[in-house]
Amino acid sequence: MPALDQKTKKVVTTSKISKSREKLIKLGLSTDMALVLHLPMRYEDETKIVSIRSANLMHGAVVQVEGIIQTCTIQAQQRKQLILTLADESGQLNIRFLHFYANQVKQLAAGTRIRVRGELRHGFFGTEMVHPIYKIILEGAPLPTTLTPVYPAGEGLSQTFLRKEIATAMARIDWQDTLPPTLLNQYGLLDFETAIRLLHNPGPEIDEHTLSNRSHPAWIRMKFDELLAQQCSLKRAQAARRSQNAAALPIVGHLSHAFLKTLPFTLTNAQQRVVDEIRADLCLQFPMQRLLQGDVGSGKTVVAALAAAQAMDSGFQTVLMAPTEILAEQHFRKIAAWMEPLGVTLAWLTGSLKKKEKENAQALIASGAAQLVIGTHALIQETVQFAKLGLVIVDEQHRFGVGQRLALRNKSGGQHMPHQLMMSATPIPRTLAMTYYADLEVSTIDELPPGRSPIVTRTIDQERREEVIQRIRAAAQNGRQIYWVCPLIEESEALQLQTATDTHAMLTAALPELQIGLVHGRLKTTEKQSVMDAFIKGNIQLLVATTVIEVGVDVPNASLMVIEHAERFGLSQLHQLRGRIGRGSAASVCLLLYQSPLGMQSKQRLLTMRASTDGFEIARQDLALRGPGEFLGARQSGVAMLRFADLETDQWLVDQARDLAQKLLRDDPATVEAHLARWMGMREEFLKV
Repeated sequence: MPALDQKTKKVVTTSKISKSREKLIKLGLSTDMALVLHLPMRYEDETKIVSIRSANLMHGAVVQVEGIIQTCTIQAQQRKQLILTLADESGQLNIRFLHFYANQVKQLAAGTRIRVRGELRHGFFGTEMVHPIYKIILEGAPLPTTLTPVYPAGEGLSQTFLRKEIATAMARIDWQDTLPPTLLNQYGLLDFETAIRLLHNPGPEIDEHTLSNRSHPAWIRMKFDELLAQQCSLKRAQAARRSQNAAALPIVGHLSHAFLKTLPFTLTNAQQRVVDEIRADLCLQFPMQRLLQGDVGSGKTVVAALAAAQAMDSGFQTVLMAPTEILAEQHFRKIAAWMEPLGVTLAWLTGSLKKKEKENAQALIASGAAQLVIGTHALIQETVQFAKLGLVIVDEQHRFGVGQRLALRNKSGGQHMPHQLMMSATPIPRTLAMTYYADLEVSTIDELPPGRSPIVTRTIDQERREEVIQRIRAAAQNGRQIYWVCPLIEESEALQLQTATDTHAMLTAALPELQIGLVHGRLKTTEKQSVMDAFIKGNIQLLVATTVIEVGVDVPNASLMVIEHAERFGLSQLHQLRGRIGRGSAASVCLLLYQSPLGMQSKQRLLTMRASTDGFEIARQDLALRGPGEFLGARQSGVAMLRFADLETDQWLVDQARDLAQKLLRDDPATVEAHLARWMGMREEFLKV
């Protein structure tokens, strides 16, 4: 192949750089400040050289050695390997590359001086390094004077390129500290430039442990800045919301009173307290933004219905949006049974409705004839317009994206913003509520209605499947109904999970005397609803399902649940699923089938489920296991996750940042502006919904 001329080489190099820059932008590193705040995830110590003789005695350690290549050979065993012999004055060391390129063989020819860093281990011919990091150097080349940073990087981004781009950005940015010296002294913080320069290029004298566990004062400054920016942004969003106009909905009138009288139960103290909080908010002339949280089965739906009754008493429409048709349908059936006898007109709108049905529903909504509208994502389509929307209720709000929640909130069509009530059956731990929901009022139903039967949870190895089937037969003979939950619909070789369709076939063969139904997300809506109706009426004794039944399904006669491959589910999801039973008076049992051997995290999740039915304790454990990003469903919610602070270990910083944010917003808005510009950029918009 002919050699490339200088001009062509330059074009190729420029092309590579521009592709790398595109990858930087995908990582969110489109500005100098973003690059500077892209901090190392770990460090490599390339400041010391160990003699090969010493290295041969340090099995398991990661060290750096320097020497001259004595031999470079390709060995053809099961696959080709590149083997080097490296020597210094003290001895020899084997270097092995399992994957290599042709040009590496030329680069690493005998007589070349290299510096290599890697883990030492026992090999067939003595101590060796496998796939070490290496550099070709000249004799006497100086060692680095700082630890070498290793950055989070996307595919195709080299550490060399990232280091160069970050160093260039550091030479260009304005190092002006966003916090005045008085605050740095008050909170014992390093100044911004010192902290950043240290984290990108720490000297070898810095305790590496304090860098890796992020307890070094430089890391404390970064965490504090990040938390302060988040708290300022959330509190500013709250203030902005309070400056908006909303229609006051103050009337608790005929409908509200009649609805309460028709209920066959009395509200719990917790429900009444939460109703009072919501009623007070609806009387205000700025939009309510309240999160209603409560454990599975705590009675959130009736509280939401009472909020809707107040809006309707005050002459406004209410809309309730749920993430799945099954959950939306459950809400519609329950609330329609309560409200229609009282003269309320309801509309039902989902994507699966026929065109004529959709048009009829949209006409009812647009005219204002529909006082209460319930549905799914179909509610946010442009063709849906409300006449007089006063209250938006979003169930399982973390399962909707930011844009979807905004689109529904903007349906009021007039000068008034609607009030917003978000519901979640995944209780938010206090630390998370303080950090991520600082702009929301939070109402908590922390009491279950009386008469609920306790749920006993057992863990059972898959090998004992026959015993489980016998238990199902006995429960059905006693007139009870059963759920069997599977994680997948179709076969996946990668996960090797029993599928819903296979399980349905297996159980039908094993229990021919039972009526067994199957429901999953790929069924047509009419088919799905037909199966659910049959189960609700008791015509189906055993329902095989995927996680479409995770929320909203309420069958009091169901008292046994089997969750297959329970080790594959998250804690919150297991708790949600378990909440489908225990809704009647019969003793209820949840059997968690698992496949051995279990990993540590899976074992911990199943132990937590067996030990507790308290949703708040389970949520706390879930947060500890998964971290806030996974817990909140960051990809769905659009909430800007913390990159540096840790809610388990840094709660003291959250408290300090929250208090300072309040003070700065009141007394020093210029500092708030500068700090948010540095830390949040466009991400601040995501915290407003």
